Amino acid sequence: MSAQMRAVSQRRYGGPDVLEVVTTGRPTPGPGQALVRVHAAGVNPADWKIRSGTVRRFGEPPITLGLDLCGVVEAVGEQVTRFRPGDAVYGCAFPPHGAYAEYVVVPVEALAARPASIDDIHAAALPVTALTAWQALVRVADVRTGQRVLVHAAAGGIGHLAVQIAKARGAHVIGTARENKHAFLRGLGADELVDYTTADFAAAVRDVDVVLDPIGGDYGPRSLDTLAPGGILIDVRGTGPDRTAVREQASARGVRFVEFGFTPSGVDLESVTDLVERGSLRAAVEHVLPLEDAAKAHELSETNRMKGKAVLTLER
Repeated sequence: MSAQMRAVSQRRYGGPDVLEVVTTGRPTPGPGQALVRVHAAGVNPADWKIRSGTVRRFGEPPITLGLDLCGVVEAVGEQVTRFRPGDAVYGCAFPPHGAYAEYVVVPVEALAARPASIDDIHAAALPVTALTAWQALVRVADVRTGQRVLVHAAAGGIGHLAVQIAKARGAHVIGTARENKHAFLRGLGADELVDYTTADFAAAVRDVDVVLDPIGGDYGPRSLDTLAPGGILIDVRGTGPDRTAVREQASARGVRFVEFGFTPSGVDLESVTDLVERGSLRAAVEHVLPLEDAAKAHELSETNRMKGKAVLTLER
């Protein structure tokens, strides 16, 4: 095996043009880690936010992006018994040594066996967005049969998975999306849809138990109007902009507000895998591009107009 590998790196913050393919050293797994040969890497909004410098929690460049991955275990470090070389896996990596690379070292607790019923591309589209949706709806909101769930940006990476997860939990699912995406969302199980470009969801929707919001801004305060007493608004953008106002408004109305960021978890990914294998969850992949076209993938992702995800593939 060569000691070198290709990776997409950036030497400064900026637009998609800062991304470049470089040759660098192949990493070695330490205790509790696995070296994964990456077959596909999902592209998330977090990637271009890190690339641009909007999010700087992973330090200064040089940085290799990529949170989502699917591939095969090449080697394992000490104390690893859960996986062995040759196992097909999917899961989460983190910059500055992310998944836009031929090889990546990942803590084994952030990996799960790849669902057998789907290919590498669709598996790579799942980890971050599926964990965000699943943990928010199941671990935080405990969505149950008969509840009403409102999903904003329902056709997006998080949203289209949240629609399916809420539906699998027995909820009545309402989504906000442009009208040209309604047929796609009905196919995923959405019960009601609101075209936010022609209608005010805050006026059209009432008595909701759970709102999942990946947008923020004025969507937070407006979503409070849709909630039933005791309902919950979950902002899934993680830490970031100050949400003091919406938190105070929620408290005054007797509803809950949660600022949520996903946790990498192979155990929770196994629950996602179970939904996939049952046919209750599938990732939509609108664009598949080679690793060398990472900049193009970012341009597409930044439009916020995709159905589902973009995925980068690597030669095998």
